[in-house]
Amino acid sequence: MKKGLLLIAFSFLTLSLFAQTIVSTNPENKNVVLEEFTGIHCTYCPQGHAIAQGIQDANEGDVFLINIHTGGYAVPSAGEPDFRTDFGDAIAGQSGLTGYPAGTVNRHLFSGYSQGSGTAQSRGDWAATSDIILGESSYVNVAVEAEVDINTRELTVHVEAYYTGDSPESTNLLNVALLQNNTLGPQVGGNAGNDYNHMHRLVYMITGQWGEEISTTTTGTFVDRTYTYTLPTDYREVEVLMNNLEIVAFVSETHQEIVTGGGCYPELTGLENNNDANINLVTVPKFICEGEITPSIVISNVGIDDLTSLEITYQINSETPQTYSWTGELGTLYSEEIELPTIIFTPEEINTFVVTLQDDDNNDNNSITEEIIDAPMSVTWVTIDMETGDNGSDFSWELRNSSGIYVDGGEDYENNESLSISFDLEPDCYNLIVNNGGGTGASIVIGDYYSDFINIDGDWGEEIVANFKTEITPIDANTNVENGTTNFAVGSNLRIFFGQPVRNIDDSPISINPVLPVTLTDGSKNDIPFNLSISADRTKLTINPVDDLEPTTEYTLTLEGGSVENYYDMALEEDATTTFTTGFSVNIVENNNEINIFPNPAKDILNIENAENAEIQIYNIVGELIISTKQTSVDVSSLATGTYIVKVISENNTTTKKINISK
Repeated sequence: MKKGLLLIAFSFLTLSLFAQTIVSTNPENKNVVLEEFTGIHCTYCPQGHAIAQGIQDANEGDVFLINIHTGGYAVPSAGEPDFRTDFGDAIAGQSGLTGYPAGTVNRHLFSGYSQGSGTAQSRGDWAATSDIILGESSYVNVAVEAEVDINTRELTVHVEAYYTGDSPESTNLLNVALLQNNTLGPQVGGNAGNDYNHMHRLVYMITGQWGEEISTTTTGTFVDRTYTYTLPTDYREVEVLMNNLEIVAFVSETHQEIVTGGGCYPELTGLENNNDANINLVTVPKFICEGEITPSIVISNVGIDDLTSLEITYQINSETPQTYSWTGELGTLYSEEIELPTIIFTPEEINTFVVTLQDDDNNDNNSITEEIIDAPMSVTWVTIDMETGDNGSDFSWELRNSSGIYVDGGEDYENNESLSISFDLEPDCYNLIVNNGGGTGASIVIGDYYSDFINIDGDWGEEIVANFKTEITPIDANTNVENGTTNFAVGSNLRIFFGQPVRNIDDSPISINPVLPVTLTDGSKNDIPFNLSISADRTKLTINPVDDLEPTTEYTLTLEGGSVENYYDMALEEDATTTFTTGFSVNIVENNNEINIFPNPAKDILNIENAENAEIQIYNIVGELIISTKQTSVDVSSLATGTYIVKVISENNTTTKKINISK
């Protein structure tokens, strides 16, 4: 649990006569402190909340509620807020509760009202026992006031107690509880989904688990204590909202018996302006597929006066600004989300969205600018590669189309698992929603057969959305050789890539029988025999010559136009053709038996014996020169695993040999 720095400064005086400031010196009846034990998975706890709130509403200023999330029903599931505290289990443990919801009224043991043998009562008994307490006289009065500096987050609590009679105990305990109201979250039985409003939620005990000692407890004793406490940003990752805090202070005889209590809502200080609206957040899509968005913003009131109306101006690029008039009632430090009317515009590659609030006492916080990227375009055949990172069990993904219809998805993977999924999608706009469960090391790569067009790597928190759009494109046939290429390896296969699935022009699946109109000819127009195959995803033809091609010879590869089409009846319009020239032979030819190349396969160093003063050249399998040196010990540690050609060129001989690099 994250905690702020607790700074406690207090003083107290025991006097017969003292000019106290906020506490009454007249005898009064007891006030009720109702501690309710609850949890977000407790079905009947909302009924308990309503009963307790009704008792407080009927006895304004005399009943104070503390809701303590504890026990099995309070344990959050994955993704749920944790409303528990470090103090709740001990308070519940001394109550003797046997079911939920349970509550104690002043931690008093009422005969005939206990759930079991302790002070805990079922919800149906709270009203009756509260009436009993409210009818009893108290020997001590308690009053409390507090303030929060919104700039330093320092909470100051001032508590006074005055004894109008003698306590039966020589020492009492002063307790100060910090509560938070209006926290939205899940609640079984609350009929509000994740928007149940949790009230009077215990977040911290400023005076510790059981309070601080009051050492003099006789008539006329005046206790005056002040506490300062720096508020953290959150308790158990639930945000602390300074405008929703509540203080309940009470005096107890032991850890059990509460005599009376009081409460207040801290006053906010540190506000500099009367009229100051702040724009906290703008929500617009990171990517768009069309020129239409419905933005939303979160505004907050950081001024002293209530905010009741606001003019909001927003625009995209240099297009006509839109204006929205908001009306409502927003108190100091309260926030509200506003959905702005849809704006239609002409998309650019990068779109600038600006939203501005009307002028007020402080215009430095009145405007936010966001960039919106026109979603990348892809062919309909898309591949999504993902790494789950170090939290695979919580890694999940969904692919949805522009109508929000589920296309595919998955969840619950191994840590650092690699996923590769291919889709033949309809032309549309798509959202890929990925949640890494707060883990690290996850990544997303979205691409087609031409290139990767979205690459998200690293830690993005929880959920991220990647948008892209697909369209039907004409067939674009490419080969693994280019016109004019020289030194193409004579023993290599040739390939034709389409970038999208293809079929025969008559809609039938492509097979090698009958053979497609593919030809491979030499410079004399002689046909070169080959075997033809197509990949399982129907995007790549492989041409495997029956025999190695002749070295240093020109060849032409052609696929006849109109012979294939994509799955949207768009045919290859023109011949796909390329001309290339082979390099040297890859066959092992050792013209000088004294040349020895080892080790083979090699990993780091390749040795060439009897090659002094010779030029050593190493080529990859497609004939590209990789290394040229006259050193007879060659560092090959940078080469990838595979087959290479070594040429040893001396004054009278050239030796050519295959080697393998293995890591």
